[in-house]
Amino acid sequence: MTYLIIALIALGLVAFAAGFFREKKLKRQLMKGEITDLPSIKQVEDMECCGQHETCEKESLLAAISKQIEYYNDEELDRFRGRESDAYSSDEVEEFREVLYTMREDEVAGWVRSLQLRAVELPDDLKDEVFMIVGERRTART
Repeated sequence: MTYLIIALIALGLVAFAAGFFREKKLKRQLMKGEITDLPSIKQVEDMECCGQHETCEKESLLAAISKQIEYYNDEELDRFRGRESDAYSSDEVEEFREVLYTMREDEVAGWVRSLQLRAVELPDDLKDEVFMIVGERRTART
């Protein structure tokens, strides 16, 4: 047990030293003009699906995946905030449908998440269509 603790402490010190010297080297390269800026971490939104999850997070319909509201030329739908999903007229459903069918298939899941974050419920009449589009995209990837 003692050897394990010593090994973990030694590993931590080696990792700290490696990080320290790497940072120092990068700052020196930056000062000399060899690089223009320090490397940064790419956000998940900027990348393709990582393949570590059974379902890509970008294709998830759950608002918990992202807290960032993104608009898809649908700002006018914010007037439906707080309305129940079964309380839309046929003209109002057509407004949602028009937005849905003017976007790319890979944007649909993000649009639904955005609506959820904005407290705009998707009309019941469109839910089957949305699930079909997202489901087809998922099966096409596998």
